[in-house]
Amino acid sequence: MVNPCTNVSADLTLEGRSEATVLDEPAARVLRRFRQVFNAVKTHFQQVERQVGVGGAQVWALSVIQVRPGIGVNELAKALDIRQSTASNLVRALVDRGLVATARAERDRRAVELRLLPPGAEILAHSPGPFSGVLPEALAQLDDATLARMESDLTRLIGLLDADDESAGLPLASM
Repeated sequence: MVNPCTNVSADLTLEGRSEATVLDEPAARVLRRFRQVFNAVKTHFQQVERQVGVGGAQVWALSVIQVRPGIGVNELAKALDIRQSTASNLVRALVDRGLVATARAERDRRAVELRLLPPGAEILAHSPGPFSGVLPEALAQLDDATLARMESDLTRLIGLLDADDESAGLPLASM
């Protein structure tokens, strides 16, 4: 098996063949599909940022806070399927921009509740959807059998890549 990440002099591998010829046709087709997916995601997030001046992950967070006023940071992290520390950073940026307000919960003074402010609602009113991003929206439209097959295949691919598990908790918009 050829590791495409290995530094090979003069881009030659396996008896003088270039890396381009080593990548067989099925692998090349799948690679092109990944490029299409990543470009669709990237284009959506760029459109959101261009249109409203706020990143895609922030728009998604604003939409969750709008639907669930008083939500806490931990619950927001779960709703966005990101790490708590990442959600805290998102919230801090939204508060700093005057889009979200924080207040101590009445029942538990240690907890913070989040509320959307009018400028945040204005951003949502002008943001192109879907707020969660095009990939989560598309995945939600697939049947369970397709999702199970994709999960299994991607798990195998991730294992071959020896990918960092921590990156699974980062919003796509921040990559």
